[in-house]
Amino acid sequence: MKHYISAESVTCGHPDKMCDQISDAILDACLKEDPNSRVACECMTTTWTIIVSGEITTDAWVNFQDIARRVVRDIGYTNLEVGFSADDVSVQILINSQSPDIAQWVDSWGAWDQGIMFWYASNENKAYMPTPIYLAHKLARKLEEVRKNGILPYLGPDGKTQVSCEYEDGVFTRVHTVVVSNQHKSDTNMEVLRTGIVREVIQAELWKYIDSETIFHINPTGKFVIGGPKWDAGLTGRKIIIDTYGGIGRHWGGAFSGKDPSKVDRSWAYMARYLAKNIVAAWICNICEVQLAYAIWVIEPVSIYVDMTGGQVNEETVINCIRNNFDLSQRGIIDFLDLKKPIYQKTATYGHFGRNDVPWEELNSIEIFENLK
Repeated sequence: MKHYISAESVTCGHPDKMCDQISDAILDACLKEDPNSRVACECMTTTWTIIVSGEITTDAWVNFQDIARRVVRDIGYTNLEVGFSADDVSVQILINSQSPDIAQWVDSWGAWDQGIMFWYASNENKAYMPTPIYLAHKLARKLEEVRKNGILPYLGPDGKTQVSCEYEDGVFTRVHTVVVSNQHKSDTNMEVLRTGIVREVIQAELWKYIDSETIFHINPTGKFVIGGPKWDAGLTGRKIIIDTYGGIGRHWGGAFSGKDPSKVDRSWAYMARYLAKNIVAAWICNICEVQLAYAIWVIEPVSIYVDMTGGQVNEETVINCIRNNFDLSQRGIIDFLDLKKPIYQKTATYGHFGRNDVPWEELNSIEIFENLK
């Protein structure tokens, strides 16, 4: 039986993603000088305006305005033609220090909030990710690359991708449809743009997965000259499905960017992904979903849930293995994954998972789960 699953991604110039990058760039700047920084940084952008707000307690000296402008400049918003300019935009800073009550909970190293995290891994590809979001990210990242390298110089910073994958009896077989919409210069010929994106982006990245029947929709609405914050307001944390698994698996609703690792939305999610990925990589199942649940100011999780598809070992055995081999306290997770380093801005684009440059994606606990077989 055939079925189809779709997922989307966005480029670094999407207004929501620009806000994520600014929030995480500020976080990294704080952690670089003070690894114990407490950061909850939110960003909003609209026409000619960036607002940075939140609660930050740190011994680091951070120039919030300079960081925001640097991020916008690196993305490529540097002139009026693209509708936003790093050197001309108004940057407003509304930062307060963290509540001492919250600091007290965090410093106790128990969870400073109640909540649950669901996290996921599958053996569909080398990234242990659902194929639709894995391929959508590849296209979005390629759009940025060909723009910045001058291969398709008429592209602008804002863009979106969407990939629909065909599955047969639960196994990925091919890409059915690809949608790409990218901002461009006003004098760009649409046929030149479409040909360039098909050749330099879609065929370059998806040649193994497409065929003569794959459908392409390139800028289907026509011109896309005005984009970014001039076109649409942006907000930190508004692309959590793109940040995770593209709608595959369950999600609890929390976002990541701008939060230091003492924030449970971030650290628990990273640890749950680490566990799920290592379980799948040990070949004891094809798909694994891990849930961690915590109570405020309680050190250990109140529950651990594992759901496996194609499992060779029962879930209870895996849960006991997790409890016996991993310290799932807040301190334990932060220390195990070394989360106090300034590593977060790069995660603000093209997904927090399926990467090869972050500690929660490492496969250094496979043997623990292989021994269960």
